[in-house]
Amino acid sequence: MHRNLIGGEWCEPADAIRNINPSDTRETVGLYARGDAADAQRAVEAARAAFPAWADSSPQLRHDILARAAQELLARKEELGRLLSSEEGKTLPEGIGEVARAANVLAFMAGEALRIRGDRLPGLQPGSDAEVTREPLGVVGVIAPWNFPIAIPAWKIAPALAYGNTVVFKPAELVPASAWALVDILHRAGLPDGVLNLVMGSGSQIGGVLCSHPQVDAISFTGSVPTGRRIAADCVGGPRMKRMQLEMGGKNPLIVLDDADLDVAVECAVQGAFFSTGQRCTASSRFIVTDGIHDRFVRAVVQRLEAVSVGHALRADTHIGPVVDRKQLDTDLSYIDIGKQEGARLAWGGEVLERDTPGFYLQPALFVDVGPSMRIAREEIFGPVASVTRARDFDEALHIANDTEFGLAAGICTTSLRHASRFKRQAQAGIVKVNQATSGLDYHLPFGGSKASSYGPREQGQYAVDFYTVVKTAYTSA
Repeated sequence: MHRNLIGGEWCEPADAIRNINPSDTRETVGLYARGDAADAQRAVEAARAAFPAWADSSPQLRHDILARAAQELLARKEELGRLLSSEEGKTLPEGIGEVARAANVLAFMAGEALRIRGDRLPGLQPGSDAEVTREPLGVVGVIAPWNFPIAIPAWKIAPALAYGNTVVFKPAELVPASAWALVDILHRAGLPDGVLNLVMGSGSQIGGVLCSHPQVDAISFTGSVPTGRRIAADCVGGPRMKRMQLEMGGKNPLIVLDDADLDVAVECAVQGAFFSTGQRCTASSRFIVTDGIHDRFVRAVVQRLEAVSVGHALRADTHIGPVVDRKQLDTDLSYIDIGKQEGARLAWGGEVLERDTPGFYLQPALFVDVGPSMRIAREEIFGPVASVTRARDFDEALHIANDTEFGLAAGICTTSLRHASRFKRQAQAGIVKVNQATSGLDYHLPFGGSKASSYGPREQGQYAVDFYTVVKTAYTSA
């Protein structure tokens, strides 16, 4: 039994859940605590009690703890990558790579703990000086999704700790193993009791406490738009308005122009849309392709997909693993039916696959003849389903790309410097890629979008300081 961590103690839960392997539903990855609102309440109290001492702790101490945790993550990346892939379903190389990324995030933020900058400026009155400093927020509630079960928690928790905050962490119920491993490593690296608390369990109970509790100062959330909006309402509607960082959905376009290198465009499309089973908020689920290259692009993507192997996440010959669970598989299949009913043509895939282990295996689905107003071109599916929409030229393609409530990532494949430059300026997205897959971002760069995709300061890199600290201006007169 893997327990919750509250106030430095691994606590016996009232209930537990089985963590099921989506590559083989007969296999239980482990048994994990299922906490409730009372556990969340105790975790908040523990975090609040630990905050004053941790906020005043030496930056060197915070650096050393994060650095030790980073070293252990990196040393155990194969073991933990296998655990991650077993519970989430992404392939083993992807799982190992995600653990390595989490280690890099912790190491980077360890350095940032030593680089909390401020300013000293002359006041405008004679003999007056002013200091501008950054101070920790307080207690931060971290609510993480299932699709990156160790990287996203790492890039939320690490800056929170580096800047002197305490944390209550609620992971997604589908992926408790990676969350538990990360918290265990940070705890053993030397965190004082109560600085980091783990409460696994249902979002409605635990998330509700975090969002409404008057002693929680901020919420960092990654998940769906509807859940994000509910969290926002809870955060501003309570007795104390909380700071919010909400990373939500995406319906990310990839424009392919007539002058694109076809091989580059196909690889950007397939990698960006279908790998990691399309379960990435930055996945390019809309291909907007100009007339001159459209037919060649579709044929080449289908040919590329024919060579893709869907199977058990831990097998060396697997390119794409299973969908994370039955609910998500049913969602994907429902959108495939919607696309057919809307009049789009299924050019490839979309079939449930049988393998020698029972799991949630789905062929990547590619739709063509997709109008911009169709639901499969407008609503986030979060699976290996992509659509192709024709455009006359760059201007129409850009218009279609921006015609969405989302604004997380956008990409273009072109050999034209003029078109690439215009796209970087005019694409309505927080992350823009030229001749690269829309998915993926380096850990030292800011992550976030516009419109319904994001709310609040950016995540990652040195930009994380804007969310996890408050700015104080102090005057002194001689």
